[in-house]
Amino acid sequence: MHTHFGCERWHQAAAFALRYDVFVLEQGITLQDEFDDLDTNDRFYFVVYEQSFALATIRYQKKDTYTIQPDRFCVRKDARGKGIGKQLLLTLEEKAVADGFSFSCVSAEKSALTFYESLGYSVTSDEYIEDGILCVEMLKKISS
Repeated sequence: MHTHFGCERWHQAAAFALRYDVFVLEQGITLQDEFDDLDTNDRFYFVVYEQSFALATIRYQKKDTYTIQPDRFCVRKDARGKGIGKQLLLTLEEKAVADGFSFSCVSAEKSALTFYESLGYSVTSDEYIEDGILCVEMLKKISS
């Protein structure tokens, strides 16, 4: 298993294919909502691969000068519960700290609150609907 960070077209295609499986087919999010204006040719993604098979992905995007906003984070259904998502998010946070960010802010599905809380995230908003799913904003200080 290895993690790749980049914006190559083949890499983005792997991230998009996984997002299609998880968000569109599994969760019922529309294609138009899932693949938005932030999916640009120069957008960077982390993808965890088992050989050339994508297991997990997360979009790397800046919210503001001090805050990274991990987005479109998903793990293939048969790869969940193995620590892959946790390691991927921690890897993103390490990169964000190296890039000068101090905070990480996620739009978390309510069903994933325990996961994010176990990694030090705290709820910072009321509940809201995003792409038809109940979510909350969560924040974590990632650097001292």
